[in-house]
Amino acid sequence: MARFADLQLDSGVARGLKRGDRRAQAIAYRTLAPAVMGMAMRILQDKGIAEEVVQDTFVELIEKAGTLKNPDAVLGWVRKVAVNHCLMRLRTPWHKRRVTVELVEDVDVTNGSDRLEGLQDIERALGSLVAETRMVIWLHDVEGYTHKEIGALLGRTASYSKSQLARGYQKLMLLYGGLRDDVEDSTIRSAHTS
Repeated sequence: MARFADLQLDSGVARGLKRGDRRAQAIAYRTLAPAVMGMAMRILQDKGIAEEVVQDTFVELIEKAGTLKNPDAVLGWVRKVAVNHCLMRLRTPWHKRRVTVELVEDVDVTNGSDRLEGLQDIERALGSLVAETRMVIWLHDVEGYTHKEIGALLGRTASYSKSQLARGYQKLMLLYGGLRDDVEDSTIRSAHTS
C-alpha cells in the first residue's frame, strides 16, 4: 500500500482542488486514496471503518479545499485530516468496547523462510497491538511524524509517544523473538514499511 512520503501531487491539481475542479478532485482521489486507505487499515484494522475514513477524508477535502491558503500543502493537509478521522474512530465508545479476537497462536514464527515473506506476518503482528500503539508505530515509522507531533495528535506528550513506540517494538520482538538471531532490531521496525 502506498504511503504519503512516496506521493507527489502536481501543483496544477492542487490549484484545481482549490477552485473546485471535478477533474482535479478525481486525480487527487486516485493519487491519495491508496495512502489514506493503507494508513487507516493499519491503524484501525478494519476494512469497513478504513473505507469510511477514506470517504470522510475526501468529502472534507472537496468541501474545504477552497479554504486552503497554500494549495501546495494539500498532501500534508490530507494526511492530517485522515489521521484525525482515524483518531475519532479510535475514541468512539463502540471502538473502545470492540473485541478483536486475534490469537497469538495464529502467528507462525517458527519457520524462518516464512517469517520475512512479506506483510502477512507483520500485519498480523501489528494487529496484535492495541490501536493507539499501532497508530504511533505507523505514524512514526512510516509517515515520519515526530514524537512531538504524535503526542499533540493524541493529546499527550512526546514522552507518551516514545513509550508507546518502545512498548510496541517490545511486543513485536516477543512475537518475532526468533528474528533476533537473524536481523537487527532496526529491521523489525522498518519491515512493515516495505
